Amino acid sequence: MRLTNFSDYALRLLMFAAAQNRQVTIEEVAEVFDISRNHLMKIATVLTRSGYLKAIRGRSGGLILGKLPEKIRLGDVVRTTEPDFALVECLSSSDHCVITRRCCLKGVIHEALDAFSATLDRYTLADVMLRPGDFGVAPAA
Repeated sequence: MRLTNFSDYALRLLMFAAAQNRQVTIEEVAEVFDISRNHLMKIATVLTRSGYLKAIRGRSGGLILGKLPEKIRLGDVVRTTEPDFALVECLSSSDHCVITRRCCLKGVIHEALDAFSATLDRYTLADVMLRPGDFGVAPAA
């Protein structure tokens, strides 16, 4: 299993914002992680709509955490940013597998996904926070 880049970058953006403990800009995050500014804008929009970030508009605008790091569960973020968890065809809405009705694989995959989700749900952003200097850039004054 692999998370999409969207989820990966969303987690990085949240980790960066939490570590800085200040307002950050899309440009700053894009430069630190060498990620497309446009892609980060889409991610920030989803995270803002979900309440994980707050957007401050205007010339001196930016992003800040919308919740305390202890209140942001990693599992919730991943469920918000992943389009689906259909690891095999029988888990998708377009299942055309001829053995689905007799196959036991679906149950095994569901069990594995449940364990994956349960592990992510045990951790919050606070558990994976870094220090500002851990990102390879000097902290802003």
